[in-house]
Amino acid sequence: MPITLEEASVGRADKVSQEVIDTLRRGSMFMDELTFDDAVSPGTGGSTLTYGYLQLQTPSTAAGRAINSEYTANEAKKVKKSVDLKIFGGAAEVDRVIQAATEDEISFQLEQKTIATKNHFQYTCINGSKTNNTKDFDGLTTLLKGTSTEYNAGSDKVVIDLSTSANLDTNYKSMIDMLNEFLSGLDGKPAMFLGNSKIIAKLKSIAFRAGYITKTEDAFGKTAQGYDDIIFYDMGNYYNGSSTVPCVPIYETGESSSKITGLTDLYAVQLGLDAFHGVSLSGSSIIKAYMPDLSAPGAVKKAEVEMVAAVALKNTTKCGVFRNIKVS
Repeated sequence: MPITLEEASVGRADKVSQEVIDTLRRGSMFMDELTFDDAVSPGTGGSTLTYGYLQLQTPSTAAGRAINSEYTANEAKKVKKSVDLKIFGGAAEVDRVIQAATEDEISFQLEQKTIATKNHFQYTCINGSKTNNTKDFDGLTTLLKGTSTEYNAGSDKVVIDLSTSANLDTNYKSMIDMLNEFLSGLDGKPAMFLGNSKIIAKLKSIAFRAGYITKTEDAFGKTAQGYDDIIFYDMGNYYNGSSTVPCVPIYETGESSSKITGLTDLYAVQLGLDAFHGVSLSGSSIIKAYMPDLSAPGAVKKAEVEMVAAVALKNTTKCGVFRNIKVS
């Protein structure tokens, strides 16, 4: 059955896990709105973390017919898909003397580990490729590659320059035209635009210039801005252990003198079990905290945060990606 993070926290006896879920919800409107299908039941033997589904790739069509003639047969096209749930999170170790001296060091480390887990999930939701990394599930850039809703990606692509205020003044109307064309290719209105801080800032400026800025509130009363009631959401940054990178990358194309830098993509997503959604274990809380027993022997205490999840895209026409937008 479908479940959200809010529903996952209700009635949980584990107060620490409730706090972890609350940290996720407050830190990510995207994760708070995302529905998880908690339908995977681990079995005995074989692959135990696989979620299978049918993905609609080409919708059915309807047309008129003449008297004494037949309709031209046309069927919606769907394909069998599956995704394996992935296990991710992390552990932090704290000396019991430090914990006794500070009283909240373990809580601090647990909160930071929760934020890191959120960032990992959001990074993988965009960039994940199980072909490149078996510990990852496929993210949107993989799921949308080559589909009808991958916009401005071919040889006829137009790089629209929003990198400066002057370029915004010059190009914002063209950007709105292209954005509307991009949205017209989707089946229904998206709930969110997902991007990095640069493209989200540019879109806010464009929406202000055009008079299309809209506002809403999340579950915690925090204001969220959008375009035509489609919420702008900054997916944030991901620290991989050596460097910090945006969850929605900034990249370059071309070679030598034809190289174009400072490009990024914009994702439009509908959230729901018939569109883009999360997948989790049946009856799980999606994410869970493991706390040490401070009264047990052992000088070093370990706290862990662990999430078992993946994402699925049931209908490729309900989400899309707008490629090659120059933001810097």
